[in-house]
Amino acid sequence: MWREVYGRGIANVDIEPLGDAPFRAGVTFDLLPNVGLAAGWRTPAHYRMTKELAARGRDVIVVSLPRSGSASVTQFGKELLDGIDSAAVIAPQEAVTASMLTEGSFITLALSLPAIARLAPHYSCAFGRPIPGNNAALRLLTRYVDIVQRGDDLIDGAIAQSVSDHLIDLTALAIGTLGDYAEVARQRGAAAARLTAIKADILRALSRSDLSAELIAVRHGISPRYVRKLFEQAGSSFSIFVLAERLTKARGMLTDPRHRHLTIAQIAHEAGFGDLSYFNRSFRRRFGGSPSEIREVARLAWPDSGAMRLR
Repeated sequence: MWREVYGRGIANVDIEPLGDAPFRAGVTFDLLPNVGLAAGWRTPAHYRMTKELAARGRDVIVVSLPRSGSASVTQFGKELLDGIDSAAVIAPQEAVTASMLTEGSFITLALSLPAIARLAPHYSCAFGRPIPGNNAALRLLTRYVDIVQRGDDLIDGAIAQSVSDHLIDLTALAIGTLGDYAEVARQRGAAAARLTAIKADILRALSRSDLSAELIAVRHGISPRYVRKLFEQAGSSFSIFVLAERLTKARGMLTDPRHRHLTIAQIAHEAGFGDLSYFNRSFRRRFGGSPSEIREVARLAWPDSGAMRLR
């Protein structure tokens, strides 16, 4: 069934498991405007696309990014990967073999060839050679895909279109684009993807008392000034975003019965606030009520609301 439904029906490949162990795989698909995104894991197997099967495919460029394990991609008699952090750009409508030599995870992007060609007219130069793992655009592309995969925002059409544009821009930069084309891709895709990655990093670090543009800049290898510029270009600021997310986190904890054992001061601290008075003022300004008032309203809806009163 996996050979017929996934292999022949979706990926246009013949699948040959390796070794005697039971074959297993799990893949998640997202279909976006001009981009197909697949991510998952699988046990060792060859995935062979013959010339005949390749002819069935759409006018797309496929980029294969192994994430863990040992993998190989060959086309035109050449190895297209240079280690687990690299990526292979697969020429359309040509025979190719992609192998997972050990159990491992992967990302596969199928991108509209016309959309890529508009930004990277010399895209064919990427065929037959790997994109190295130290390629800055490739690293940003991988990080961006990870963030996109963790969310459920792609059901919104406008967001899906924006994500698709960013994936195409980053792929064009990773493949190699120059002049005005590169500037378009950097302004539209790379900046947006980097801001998305920075925001995700901020959310993971909200409780840190030393959270700052300087800290985030060091983690992303850019300057604090550029971090602030990215937020300004999006019509916000670093401090406004951090405050809004900390307040949102605090409100979520105050209204969640799983955190009923925590005092308001403890929740404020967990959300990254070092000054309780500032937290109370900011919270009331944002939500129209004090933390204790919001918690009391939420408490009435908790399953065992009559058993405990929290202040």
